[in-house]
Amino acid sequence: MTSTNTAVTSGAGARLPRSKKRRAGSRRSQGARWVGWWFAVPALVMYAVFVIRPVASSVQISFYDWDGFGPSTWVGLDNYRRVFTDPELLATIGNAFFLIIFFTAVPVVMGLIIAALMREIKGRVFGATARTLLFLPQIIPGAAAAIAWTWMYSRDGVVNQFLSSIGLESFTRAWLGDFDWALPAVGFIGTWLSTGLCTLLLMAGIGKIDASLYEAARLDGANFLQQTRSVTLPGLKQELGVCVTITIIAALAAFDVVFLSTQGGPGRSTMVPGVEIYRLGFVENQLGLASALAVVLAILVLLVVGPLQRVFKER
Repeated sequence: MTSTNTAVTSGAGARLPRSKKRRAGSRRSQGARWVGWWFAVPALVMYAVFVIRPVASSVQISFYDWDGFGPSTWVGLDNYRRVFTDPELLATIGNAFFLIIFFTAVPVVMGLIIAALMREIKGRVFGATARTLLFLPQIIPGAAAAIAWTWMYSRDGVVNQFLSSIGLESFTRAWLGDFDWALPAVGFIGTWLSTGLCTLLLMAGIGKIDASLYEAARLDGANFLQQTRSVTLPGLKQELGVCVTITIIAALAAFDVVFLSTQGGPGRSTMVPGVEIYRLGFVENQLGLASALAVVLAILVLLVVGPLQRVFKER
């Protein structure tokens, strides 16, 4: 009887240290998680102060009629009603969606074609040089690019000189002063800025595709276009999602390129929400209406980008 009790007691004593070890391990793991959060606290504080607080202030101001100096007047949803009923404000949103063609569709298609061609071209020196030239627009600020392209778009600029040199004098014009061509001309600046980034992202994505898939496609008689459609495109789903997301946000929130090249002119032919928000808030002192347009623009970006994340999500 005594030996049995001793065995039971010794067994319980053997189990007890292990349970203590488990509790100690769980406490250490919880402590490690809290240590991680402490490292994130400075970034979270900065994000709350410089992002969340201004966004909350904009939402609050959007319900008031306020000039930024005097007393404010509660107007409820009147500012939002004006955003959705004023033809001029709706036109700015339409211009932003039109820029998606130049900021997103053209750069992504061109980037895909260039990346696929670069995979076929041999030679490290040429590849490195091409990547450098393609990425150069990314290191140039949008403001500097807008000023440079404003000079090139002038009557005696590089664009018109090139058209004249190839016998297309009839197509020369003051591009940024033409009501019909100003918005596409501004959009082409966005194309120039975005193509390099899309190309490099897609080239990086092509690099992770198994080369044996291309070899198998070639053995089956697939040409370049068939390989691109059947092998390259399915393998670049995530990279295409990143390119489309970044460029759509850049198109809808465009400001620096438009403001420094045309300031929304001629007339209002290139006016986009970003420039209109600046004009309403800092020129006309209609901070309530400007905040309402900013909130609507943010919601539109989320509504456009959110479904795209699901489309390009890799399964």
